Amino acid sequence: MRKLILPLLCCSVMVSCSNKRTKMHYPISKKVDTSDVYFNTKVADPYRWLEDDNSEETKAWVIEQNKVTDNYLNAIHFKEKIKKRLTEVWNYPKVGVPFKKGDLYFHYRNNGLQNQSVLYVQSKLEDEARVLLDPNQLSDDGTVALAGISVSSDSKYLAYLIARSGSDWNEVYVKNIATGEDISDHLMWIKFSGISWYKDGFFYGAYDAPKAGTELSNSNEYHKIYYHKLGSQQSEDQLIFQDSKFPKRLYEASVTDDEKYLILSAMSASHGNALYFKELNKKNADFKRITDEMTFDHKVVDDVNGKLLMYTNNGAPKYRLVEVDINKPEKVNWTELIPEKKNVLNDVKLAGGKIVASYMQDAYSQIEILNMDGSFDYEFDLPGIGTASSFSGKKNEDTAFYSFESFTSPEIAYKYNFDSKKSEIFYQPKINFNPEDFITEQKFYTSKDGTQVPMFIIYKKGTKLDGNNPCLLYGYGGFNISLTPYFTPRRLVWLENGGVYVVANLRGGGEYGEDWHQAGTKMNKQNVFDDCISAAEYLIQNKFTNPNKLALKGGSNGGLLVGAVINQRPDLFQVAIPEVGVMDMLRYHKFTIGWAWAGDYGTSADNEEMFKYLYNYSPVHTIKDLDYPAIMVTTADHDDRVVPAHSFKYIATLQEKYTGDKPVIIRIESKAGHGAGMPTSKQIEEYADIWSFIFYNMNISPDIK
Repeated sequence: MRKLILPLLCCSVMVSCSNKRTKMHYPISKKVDTSDVYFNTKVADPYRWLEDDNSEETKAWVIEQNKVTDNYLNAIHFKEKIKKRLTEVWNYPKVGVPFKKGDLYFHYRNNGLQNQSVLYVQSKLEDEARVLLDPNQLSDDGTVALAGISVSSDSKYLAYLIARSGSDWNEVYVKNIATGEDISDHLMWIKFSGISWYKDGFFYGAYDAPKAGTELSNSNEYHKIYYHKLGSQQSEDQLIFQDSKFPKRLYEASVTDDEKYLILSAMSASHGNALYFKELNKKNADFKRITDEMTFDHKVVDDVNGKLLMYTNNGAPKYRLVEVDINKPEKVNWTELIPEKKNVLNDVKLAGGKIVASYMQDAYSQIEILNMDGSFDYEFDLPGIGTASSFSGKKNEDTAFYSFESFTSPEIAYKYNFDSKKSEIFYQPKINFNPEDFITEQKFYTSKDGTQVPMFIIYKKGTKLDGNNPCLLYGYGGFNISLTPYFTPRRLVWLENGGVYVVANLRGGGEYGEDWHQAGTKMNKQNVFDDCISAAEYLIQNKFTNPNKLALKGGSNGGLLVGAVINQRPDLFQVAIPEVGVMDMLRYHKFTIGWAWAGDYGTSADNEEMFKYLYNYSPVHTIKDLDYPAIMVTTADHDDRVVPAHSFKYIATLQEKYTGDKPVIIRIESKAGHGAGMPTSKQIEEYADIWSFIFYNMNISPDIK
């Protein structure tokens, strides 16, 4: 975090090295007489002024809050040791999965501590790769990140999107791959968009330029699809699609590999989309509707022999693959290639003349190789229980690539041959720790209503499970997102020092398909909180930990989870870390892209029943005078996904009402956003603070040399 220079509004008590708790003093957050009336219920909103991220008053408040937080964290005597160890375990070379476009291969590398990974290109896999794009050269502090890339079909040009300071707003530049030089093209105000090449240009999605000062907070409306021709100005781009009747919709355009079809997806909420297509080889062709059932997911994988292969949960909560005849695209004419099965069909790719079907079994990966008619061919061997991803290959080429990782083993890139049916390691990182020192178990526990919920439990071999271990419970539970095994070096400091790390696969996620997702949405949202509470109770009852050694952590929708759960059951936890959370459930839909989350949450404007349901769990509105866990909220000044006002209002309310002696503080990062693209240096600093805060408030001094 940056050094702060303005004077404090009031004194903050320094934390001592002896872990002796002292009552905290916080900056004064003024209260204003602001309220709203929802269905005859008056709701006070005294900290609404903190929603104005541009005001000098809010900026001063941020500085004072950060001073208290910095003073507290910097006084923890083992923080620098944690930062040093994080730097050591982070510092290993990382190489991503290659992908082929045209005649060239591309992949990412990071030498270990580079703030951003670097894009490389090579003509053959045996050749020496050269740097094509190094995002670390785009800013001095690593806060300009690569947000996406797209290579033209002839592999002559690279279009790349950059994000500044973690914002969702992107800019597009275009690079000549042969020379490595940028050409003149530069596009602005791109958001929630990929780049899809067609002939000598590409399709993209954008908004009109926002009014100055509102870029990070105003509602994003009237998304449009454009076509940009190389060498032209953005003002000359052709408008391909807009629909002024539906300002709160997102659109995505993609082109099939053979450039025959333009696929248009329309989304109005957090899940589900309508789907249309246009034949690009027919002049002035109109979009044809495949489906407008926006409560289901629909994604075109590719086209084969005049048929579009579509991955969908329409008619199959655990997903299926169907063929869509372009001459008869209506649902009644869809032909099923891969029917719904017991496990969730997580993804579908075409490679090596086969269909690669990726499944989830209890939140970890299984892969089947199918013939093009959907019939089973063989089981794809994976190294163990973990997550296989980034599968990359061509329909008519025998070589493909994929990655595999687990909670304790970093991502390994594999090369696969469809003729021999064998994988070989393309790149395996050399690491300065031993994955064999750790154990991963999967347990199932019973939630409040009897539902069986899985969790992954990771700890170091030799750990005595006697109920006295520090334990961190992590959850998300929303938006059809599945928490599958993944590796991160930030977790190792916790595990090396006797910490138990737990990932609970709560309802609201996608681990068991759309039914599992819906069981954690809208009027079912309490199921998610109950699942989390039951996970904590299971860990305590089975002697993995105790309430004085248990921490709860989650980000974004997971930040909402943390806020709601600790308001309901503060007695279960010693520490809580709500990160970039959705904390004001009555007003979330009024900022940036918040309206799109209504499919999961509902809104306070829907009806009285929905308002009362949200009001009864909204973290900002359910804080009481209780003995809360030690709480460190994290957010960032450029988060335009979940605007920092959520965290600001939450911590102001908590500091006002809490009368206990545990710290309730907020860490506000500068030049950062919702998490994507955060430079390595900032990640290390953030997790040095997080682990220090957790250990300290559990009265543990980690043994770090």
